[in-house]
Amino acid sequence: MIRLARVGARKQPYYRVVVIDKERARNGRALEVVGLYNPRTSPATVDLKRERIEHWVSKGAQMSDTVGKLMSKAPAPAAETAA
Repeated sequence: MIRLARVGARKQPYYRVVVIDKERARNGRALEVVGLYNPRTSPATVDLKRERIEHWVSKGAQMSDTVGKLMSKAPAPAAETAA
């Protein structure tokens, strides 16, 4: 499963986009960190490793609804759009 893991202080959320077994706790040990999401900046900061996310999806990982929305909203890097 590819989902968000909450980090940061109380009332100051900051999220890591992680690949993790579905049965594990929200902030349990992840297999890999594939991105960051900070909703507190204006506009929100989204930094995703698209190649790694696509790799895990090809292996059968499912994205959470929130991660799917972040993937569609986040602009693709210039190198990928030129290719």
